[in-house]
Amino acid sequence: MSNIAVYPGSFDPITMGHVDLINRISPLYDQVIVLIAKSSQKQAMFNLDERKILIEKSLSHLKNVKVDFFEGLTTEYMKKNKAQVIVRGLRAVVDFEYEMTMANMNKKIAPHIETLLMFASPEYYYISSRGVKELAVNGGALDGLVPEVVVEAMAKKLKG
Repeated sequence: MSNIAVYPGSFDPITMGHVDLINRISPLYDQVIVLIAKSSQKQAMFNLDERKILIEKSLSHLKNVKVDFFEGLTTEYMKKNKAQVIVRGLRAVVDFEYEMTMANMNKKIAPHIETLLMFASPEYYYISSRGVKELAVNGGALDGLVPEVVVEAMAKKLKG
């Protein structure tokens, strides 16, 4: 049986915090699936296909990472793909409360699936996709916040 972890999120766009976390978890699992969630609650800058391409380019150095998208419960996706662990990143105390609630909900509906909470590296804990988009829209520099391929894609997207 393969040891498969799923790292779900909107990744709109993928940030250096996401990349750091995926770099750190990839040696721990046979396969890591970066699962792009389709959220009706968020206004996306990039569509699902664009996000998938940006993530694949940002993580091309990791051979055991796959990028996919799914609409519905992450636990259902995991069952279909025989994944055992949901990986979530923690930046601040506020994240912990939300993630603990989600982990307990997931445990209730899928008792065989575990949640692994990983702390963001100190140099990335303040980065969020929402903050990056706000900075980009207002002409701020994105160096060190997102992979270079994302900097280019955001500039192109904002130019029209």
